[in-house]
Amino acid sequence: MHAWDTITPVEEVISTLNDLVRAGKIRHYGFSNTPAWYVARAQTLAEKEGKERLVALQLEYSLVERNIEREHIPAAQELGLGITPWGPLAGGFLSGKYQRQGTTGVGEGRLETVKDNPLFDQFNERNWSILDELLDIANQLSKPPSQVALNWVATQPGVASTIIGATKTTQLDDNLRSIQFEIPIDFRRRLDDTSALAPAYPYKIFTPKMQGMISGGTNLEPWLAARVYAPPSQELTGIKASAATR
Repeated sequence: MHAWDTITPVEEVISTLNDLVRAGKIRHYGFSNTPAWYVARAQTLAEKEGKERLVALQLEYSLVERNIEREHIPAAQELGLGITPWGPLAGGFLSGKYQRQGTTGVGEGRLETVKDNPLFDQFNERNWSILDELLDIANQLSKPPSQVALNWVATQPGVASTIIGATKTTQLDDNLRSIQFEIPIDFRRRLDDTSALAPAYPYKIFTPKMQGMISGGTNLEPWLAARVYAPPSQELTGIKASAATR
């Protein structure tokens, strides 16, 4: 499903997609551009009613667009969904082919033609700062900035695959080389810090410092994920493992 229309009941959506799978017209289904609560409700209803479940989410994700880290990535990891990001280069912005010009940017590409559309406008001070850090790191790694940006996305938690766009074979080859190296931890930390989301409620409550206050300073570890989400080798970890070895 390409996008939530804000109207169709989720029960009708999963019922229709379930019928398509069982009729052999599609193998699996996923959601794109939908709220995390809608995804969670759909998956829960499908499980409860014995219907075919979602397998993937297709969502915008890049160094300049990390909002899915608040809800979607945790939901996908909990519900057994793979994430396939679109826009990992932010419409080409992270390739470094656009230059600042006053309060906007210029360059050859589609961002030049859609910059008046708030949905696609990437030319803001925060994004330029992220691009500056990316360009510096790419230069030190002797890699094109597009490869570093794609590598960062492809190796993020929860990401199963990444959608790339190429109009030439050379571009495709260049993009594929992005997963043939590792970003050193110090460089990755710089990218993470520069592009980090601003603290927001209620997520500030889930930080280690706040959780320590809630637990009275006791070090607690999360319960083990169900077998459907975690391999048997991880079965005894955390609190259960500690209890089992006492």
